[in-house]
Amino acid sequence: MSAETPVARALAALGIPFRVFRHAAPPGSVEQAAAERGQEPDQVVRSIVFRLAAGEYAMVLMAGVRQVAWRVLRRHFARSRLTLAPPDEVLAATGYPLGAVAPFGLPHPMPILVDESVFAFDEISLGSGERGIAIIMAAADLRRALAGCVVAHFAE
Repeated sequence: MSAETPVARALAALGIPFRVFRHAAPPGSVEQAAAERGQEPDQVVRSIVFRLAAGEYAMVLMAGVRQVAWRVLRRHFARSRLTLAPPDEVLAATGYPLGAVAPFGLPHPMPILVDESVFAFDEISLGSGERGIAIIMAAADLRRALAGCVVAHFAE
């Protein structure tokens, strides 16, 4: 374990095992990220930030290139309208740029929803808080670190 990125520091503080993977350059797609990490695309966990209302956000973790089922998300939050947070709001809400977002080390708490597909593989990878660097960890450790988060079917 190396605590050199914000997410790595947060996981180390929680006692969650992980390893850091450095890409030669930030990957341009989920498929590229997976290939460089020696994983399947569904092992790459995307952290997607939604704006529920002004200054109110939620994060959904999705495996690979799966898409969020908007109607399921609206129903979950009992909202008729929500949007993807734009890059500047993602950075403000999470402290992380797009491509490096993760559910750990956030400056402000927000609801974290996890699509059940995230746990289909024994090992997953996710953002580290810095572009071009990923965190690789056991899916079981991710589940343990996210205890209390809602895990359900949020994908289309």
